[in-house]
Amino acid sequence: MTLELGTSEQTGISTVGVHGEVDVSCADELRTCISRVMEHEAKGICIDISDMSYIDSTGIGVLVGAAHAAAEQGISFEVVRPQRNVARVLELLGITGELGIVGR
Repeated sequence: MTLELGTSEQTGISTVGVHGEVDVSCADELRTCISRVMEHEAKGICIDISDMSYIDSTGIGVLVGAAHAAAEQGISFEVVRPQRNVARVLELLGITGELGIVGR
């Protein structure tokens, strides 16, 4: 399955919609997309993963790195609406708080 990314902005909050699977073959696309959003001085970033069916350790590293970068820049960061299987992986890793997971 291919990765599709979409972005939108509303009242200073930029949303990145992730559709498909995030793994080592496409994690750089997600990293680049999030970095571009951060460059536009958003007040907050929302990563909507409701249509993300799979994530591997590389993709998780991208999300954690983005959360840390956002915190350093004073930008709010949250990951929203994970599918059950993805939410379980994030919970098992103990990073739901770090990613600001919303809508489990």
